[in-house]
Order: sequence, then C-alpha cells, then structure tokens
Amino acid sequence: MKKIAYIKEKIESFSNTIYIPGDKSLSIRWILMASQAVGTSIAYNLLRSEDVLTALNAIKKLGISYKINKNNCKIYGKGLNGFNFKNNTIINAGNSGTFSRLIFGLLVKTKNQIILKGDNSLSKRDFSRVIKPMQMFGQNIKSKNEKLPIKIKGTNYPRPIIYDEKKGSAQVKSCILLAAMKTPGKTKIKSIPSRDHTEKLFKYLNLPIKIKKYKKKDFISYEGIKNFKGFNYKIPGDISSSSFFMVLTLLTKNSKILIKNVNVNKSRTGIIDILKIMKAKITLKNKKNYNGEYIADILVKSSSKLKPINCPLNMNSRSIDEFLLIFLVCSVANGISKFSKIGELRNKETDRLKFANKFLNKIGIKTEVTRDSFKIYGNPNLKLNKTLGKYEWSLQQARKFVEKYIHHYNENQFHSAIGYVSSKEKLYERENKIFQQRDNKLEEVSKRRQLNEKMKLRHV
Repeated sequence: MKKIAYIKEKIESFSNTIYIPGDKSLSIRWILMASQAVGTSIAYNLLRSEDVLTALNAIKKLGISYKINKNNCKIYGKGLNGFNFKNNTIINAGNSGTFSRLIFGLLVKTKNQIILKGDNSLSKRDFSRVIKPMQMFGQNIKSKNEKLPIKIKGTNYPRPIIYDEKKGSAQVKSCILLAAMKTPGKTKIKSIPSRDHTEKLFKYLNLPIKIKKYKKKDFISYEGIKNFKGFNYKIPGDISSSSFFMVLTLLTKNSKILIKNVNVNKSRTGIIDILKIMKAKITLKNKKNYNGEYIADILVKSSSKLKPINCPLNMNSRSIDEFLLIFLVCSVANGISKFSKIGELRNKETDRLKFANKFLNKIGIKTEVTRDSFKIYGNPNLKLNKTLGKYEWSLQQARKFVEKYIHHYNENQFHSAIGYVSSKEKLYERENKIFQQRDNKLEEVSKRRQLNEKMKLRHV
C-alpha cells in the first residue's frame, strides 16, 4: 500500500527571484548537433537530467567523446560521418521519448547496426511515425509492432524525401531534418506547426534550411550535405520547469515570483497564453533574441477570480507538456473548463489524462473525460483539508523525506540508461573506473569457477 503524505503546513506568501535549469529539449538537441560538428562544442547551463545523461552516454557509445563539469559540457565532434561503433551496439534510451526518436535521424548513414532499447514505459510507445519517413530515406529498420527494441542500420546511399505530415510532431520533424543533414539533395517537409527548436538551431548554425509559413502548414526544405564547426551555446531556462513555480505563485495569496532567463519560444508558451486567457497575472520582461531563441524574465503574481477556458485547439501542441498543471489551475477557476483533441496525453510515459482525472476527483473536483477530451468543473472555494493517507507529516518531515530521496536517486540508485551507475558517478566521469572494477571482479569469479571445476575433475 502506497503511503500518501499529508502536509499540515502550507506555503505562506512569498516574493522571490529564481533561476531555472536548462531547457531539456534544447539540451538534447545541442548534444546531438554537437556530436555532428567538426571540433569542440561547449554548452553552458546544460540540464543534468536522466534524459540528458542518456543522450551523452549514447553518443559516447557511438564513438564521440565528451567532458562534463560543474560549469559546462564539452563535446568533441568528428563531423557528419564521425560515428564509429561496433555492430549490434546497444543504445538504451531509458525513458527519453525525444532522444529515442531523434537518434534515428543521425543513424541514417551508418555501416553497422544498433539495437535501440528503452525502459518498460518507453517500450510500450509507438514509433511508427518515425519509422515511416526513415524507411523512405533508405534506413533498414527491424521491429516488432513498431515498438522497442528496434534494430536500426543505415544505408550507404540515403535519398532525399518529400514528407507530408498528417499529425504535427516536433520529434518526427526534427528526426527528418537530422537525417537530411547527411543526405545529398533536397529534403522537403510539409509540416503541421509544432515546436521549432531544431529549425532555429539550424538557422543559428547557418545551415541551408529554408522555411515558408502558411496558414495550416510550414514548408521546410534542407539541402544536405554540409559540415559545420563546433559551437558554443548557453541554454536558457526550461519553461516546463518554470511552469511549476508559475502555478504555485498563482495559487498562493499575496505572492509574486520573477523567473529569470527562460526560453519563451512561441511554440512552447501555450501555458502562458492559456493562463492569461484565464486572467492570470503573468508578464514577460526583458524579452530578447538569443542564438535564434527568445528568452525573457517571467513575472507572476497571485491571481484570484480565475476564469474557466474553452481551450483553443491551436494551443494544444504549444502546451502539451504543461497540461496537468493547467488542469490544476482550472480546478479553482469559477466555471467549467473544456479541452478537446488532447488524446496525445494518453501516449506519454503514462496515461496523463487518466492520471489527471483520478487526481482531480480525489481532491474533490468533478470531471468528465473521453478518449481525447477533458472537462473540469472548477471550484474557487476548494479547500484541501482532508488527510489523504494514514500518515501526517510536518513540513519539516516532508522536506527531510524529499531530501533523502533526492540523495538516494542521485548518489545511490543505479540507472540502466547510463550503464547501471549512479547519476553522481556519471556526472564526475567515474563510470569507466567502475566498469573496469566490475570486469575485474567478473574475471576473478570466472577464474575461481574454472579452478573449482578442475578440482572436481581431480577428485572424480
């Protein structure tokens, strides 16, 4: 039985300025692009998350070295054809949907085969939207039901494609563009608008990408092959991480927060636009262009009398990762909020619509849910004054528990995606020493076993 902590103390009013860790989408894209550059690339404010460490571990297995410290991360790229790895090399994508799909593109022209794996959650997700265009390039892909594990082998002669998206996906679009870098000729994409981090990064690197925007679709073309030099990049703060503090401030009386240097790319700011429609007090300050991306300071103030929303469909792709937080705000709005065509939330690491429905019902909010829609009956007078579990903790006790868990997760827990070492050991590049120690122990065990077998034979 799971233990649910009930915190008896609540956060009082506050006024703070904070900085947020680097954007995960940009961190992963920087790693993949830096692995294809010629020479050294340096990233500042790289997010130290499991998904990012997974990407770093993967490029290392593919023959690209890197060095990470407290201040920056350096990747020593060898150009577009710089990957060098043994046949049937296993790449574990862990739980990273972004990395697992984008890596297909960089493997479009490889001699040897890799085996792409993932954790239990990622192994249940559909990869057909990536497999289809990559097969059009000529990539050899073997899978069961188009799910992980998947065997991927490149082609010596990748061919440019024309791809017409039926459903918008930044991951699919980015995968195609990464493959186009290594493919002679012009690749064309008719793209339904979605996150455009990859396109902006290409423009920042002066790569031959062309984009024409129309009402319903973007027409994107890319002329391969062109090598590019290593580059430096300061990764702005992650808006998804910022969203937690935005919502916390909105729902806390007499409070305000300033979140500095956040990536406010228009394709990612759906949560801000949605909350503004709901009359939330949110302002962007000091907005400026940085390396093709827009960054700004986000000022948020406590907001009472929040209004419900009939969410515009064009905001779905711009807020896909923040909907659970938006639903929480809707639960205290004065009226019924409606969301349509959000079935994509069921295809994440877990069924997010199912989770949201269960959670909101548990705290006393009425909902209506279908396969791809969600209706929330807001209650501005909602009071969380019930014990949801057996145990009651003080705020201090809860903090100690969280600190203990973080310590365990970072320093003691072994993670399959990075070779069954801890995040701390990986961060400080101690994994090779650990791997060697393991090999030595296995060799010792093997020798003892052989010796025991010989002794048995002597006594027969």
